[in-house]
Amino acid sequence: MRRLRILGLRVTGLPSGARWRPPARDQAWGRAMISYQLYCSRDFGPLPDTLAMLKEAGYGAVEGWSGLVRDADTARGTAAALDAAGLPMTSVHAGLAALEADHATLVPILRDLGCESVFVPAVPPDDRRADRAGWDSLRRRIEAAGEPVRAANLAFGWHNHDFELADMGGGETALDVLLSGDLAWEADVAWLVRGGADPMPFIDRHAARIRAVHVKDIAPEGMKADEDGWADPGTGTMDWDALAARLAETGVAHWVMEHDAPSDDSRFAHAAIGMARRTAGIPA
Repeated sequence: MRRLRILGLRVTGLPSGARWRPPARDQAWGRAMISYQLYCSRDFGPLPDTLAMLKEAGYGAVEGWSGLVRDADTARGTAAALDAAGLPMTSVHAGLAALEADHATLVPILRDLGCESVFVPAVPPDDRRADRAGWDSLRRRIEAAGEPVRAANLAFGWHNHDFELADMGGGETALDVLLSGDLAWEADVAWLVRGGADPMPFIDRHAARIRAVHVKDIAPEGMKADEDGWADPGTGTMDWDALAARLAETGVAHWVMEHDAPSDDSRFAHAAIGMARRTAGIPA
């Protein structure tokens, strides 16, 4: 399978006292492929139809979810569909328990699919801790599960929701604890906003950890209840002009369009890539 790398801007340090300026609009997203989280289409057509729709819309890559690689047979079907569509799966979500139970099977599957980055998307409520020591223990557990992934030369990290905003005291959150070691970060900034946080301080604190970004939007209060309050990127309350410019400085490798509960995945997919192109100044 071909491996196509999503290009991002390199990390750039600023001299002490220098003022940050946003990059030119066509640099904020890069003139590279924009990816799509396939979980968004889990309730719609079969995978080949979804991939054909994404290809037509202009996507150059996709991000997988655990249901597409749950076993070797399923992964082979996923690989065949990706090859037929000419779309690489450059990143993927893999469950912590699955990595711990059978990394010897799962990691080669992910490598053969062409994945460059692997993210643990969440942990069940029973694994979410009450204090800093508990979250630090979970961090070490996740890092240990990722050792075989990193040994295969794949990036490995954590994808956030809002439960990691739990206050650990002293201005530190559970997310800060999780990112205090070796984990890369797939930043889902809309979940931070939904949890009541300003994402910019988190981006500033963990810029060196950011490997990927989920690009999603939040509907105005009381709207889009049928879509769990989410909105197509560019139609909600998130300031993606400012966010994309700031995030680009961190060296993002994967810009992943996502909507947790679209009522129409094709509508969302086309709106999302359209917003990204408009923000970046990339011709349709």
